[in-house]
Amino acid sequence: MISENPLNELRRECESLLKESLGKIQIDASFIKQLTFEKPPVWDFGQLATSICFELAKRIAEKPLALAQRLVQAMDKSNFSLVREVAAAGGGYINFHANFEEFSALTIESVRQFDASYGFVKAEKPLKIIIEHTSVNPIHPIHIGQARNPMLGDALARMLSARGHIVFRHYYVDDVGRQTAVIAYGYEKLGKPKPAEKPDHFIGKIYTITSCLVEINRLKRELERAKMVSAEEEIAKINRELDDWVSVAFELKQKYPDLFEKLLQKISEDPDPEKSIGELNRAYEAGEEGAKKLIREVSQLCLEGFKETLSRAGVFYDSWDWESDLVWSGLVAEVLQKLRQTPFVTVLGGVLEFEAGKVVEVLDLRKKLGLRKDYEVPSLTLVRADGTTLYTTRDIAYTIWKFRKAEKCINVIGMEQSLAQLQLKIALYALGYSHCAENLTHFAYNLVTLPGYKMSSRRGRYITLDEVLDEAVRRAYEEVSKRSPQLSEKEKRKVAEIVGIGAVRYALVEVDPAKPVEFNWDRVLNFEKNSAPYIQYSHARACSILRKASRKPEKADYRLLKEKLEQELVFMLAEFPETFTEAVETLKPNLMADYANALADKFNTFYNAFPVIKAEPPELSDARLALVDAVRIVLRNALNLIGVTAPEKM
Repeated sequence: MISENPLNELRRECESLLKESLGKIQIDASFIKQLTFEKPPVWDFGQLATSICFELAKRIAEKPLALAQRLVQAMDKSNFSLVREVAAAGGGYINFHANFEEFSALTIESVRQFDASYGFVKAEKPLKIIIEHTSVNPIHPIHIGQARNPMLGDALARMLSARGHIVFRHYYVDDVGRQTAVIAYGYEKLGKPKPAEKPDHFIGKIYTITSCLVEINRLKRELERAKMVSAEEEIAKINRELDDWVSVAFELKQKYPDLFEKLLQKISEDPDPEKSIGELNRAYEAGEEGAKKLIREVSQLCLEGFKETLSRAGVFYDSWDWESDLVWSGLVAEVLQKLRQTPFVTVLGGVLEFEAGKVVEVLDLRKKLGLRKDYEVPSLTLVRADGTTLYTTRDIAYTIWKFRKAEKCINVIGMEQSLAQLQLKIALYALGYSHCAENLTHFAYNLVTLPGYKMSSRRGRYITLDEVLDEAVRRAYEEVSKRSPQLSEKEKRKVAEIVGIGAVRYALVEVDPAKPVEFNWDRVLNFEKNSAPYIQYSHARACSILRKASRKPEKADYRLLKEKLEQELVFMLAEFPETFTEAVETLKPNLMADYANALADKFNTFYNAFPVIKAEPPELSDARLALVDAVRIVLRNALNLIGVTAPEKM
């Protein structure tokens, strides 16, 4: 007998025994919709427990413990298979002890036969789901502060796919707006040069310098105007800002002298850079051919670099959705027209405002959106006075477009965007797309910090994901060379790449998304505890034991797995399908990381305590080998879900 969910088989038997017992002593428990079983806090109390007697005792005026004892006494022991013993305990709990002679066989054989699909319990109703993630603006390389997004988004996509859903991974290319106009302006001023380095790194330098020089130019103009009207406070404020930007310029000139001088010379020739950028921005949104060609060209260059970085990290996409396509297709204009027809839009001085708070009250959305009674949702600017749209306006159109292709959409976006995501949802309700609003999830996550390092995009002061991956692989190579000098150079390099990239991915996923990640090398590449290298090393250790045994465990007698550690390990393997299901249903990839780490801990304790290959009799050795093989499979499956490769050698 095998099962895709061994723990559920044990639970079903416990439920059957309990229901039969309730019938025997003639207690009506029909008001309890579902019998629930939990894991007791102490192993010796059993593997599953129910607190049903506390609820029933109130109805029949009997002490919970006395009722628990009566129910246990009424149970027919001849029906026990996966259950070895049942006991009344505490103030009225019923504890079920697993019969590991049967349960070990069921669990280990299930894992080994299902193999790569073990644990991945399928959803009753598979959905078409779009996960939009990463979506970094194509203006500079992806830095470590942004890298948590693709790692979480990709893990969610892997988990939902394993659950049986049809998942599409989308990257939203934010190519409309001032930032892309700034980089395109600088790129054109340089004569559209071909990058002599990784393209996104090259584009990032141009953007940072151009942005700085244009800002200095703008502030100098403002300063002149302020001096003309003797606005002393304004003059002091502009001077402070100007000093700050001049210090940024000094820093950038030191870092990139040639590029800085070229851009300074070219931008100085423009009487009004800010005006030129504004015109380029408007021309692009209007779909003018020259602007389209220029901004698409520079955006594509940056995206080429992104694809190289992300594919190295094992992150891929099914669709690259250009924000500009939504504008040019007329979908954004169509959405704006529909919003204008609602009573929730006002025009003030050419600025189009969406009164999100009014929608909440009129449509009574507070409870649905989980808003406090005293919270007032700010209004949202849809269109500026110059006629250009804002990001969230375009995002409304994009969301409607996505729901034409999927039943559920998940936006992996930082928690600092929570208000914009809320306003987006409210706009969907205002437009009558309540089904879309109710199936749209904002998967929010917190920041990544580096101890002792302050990142600043405008200063070009950031640590790129490329640099982090390179450093992780370098450190992993040193560690692998120390631990496994017998490996060939080619093997060391291959393992170092797997371990280094796995370490970064795990570090960005294993913390609860609501909490910030402190990226610390000592923790990220710790081979001794709670890291990808530690779990990968545990998997490689299991593979090594199986290689050294050089035989298949064909005579395993699982009744001989009597040690508490062995049985705890079996039970952890049985828990994997339900841990996976919980992680998917709650959208918590960190639960998979936690599980893999706990399983590695338990396995290493077992490995250090008991012989495997040399265990006697041979039937025990085979049972332990089969257990090691099952651990190998589950560690690999769990790591794969969060995008970490499990190497066979380390």
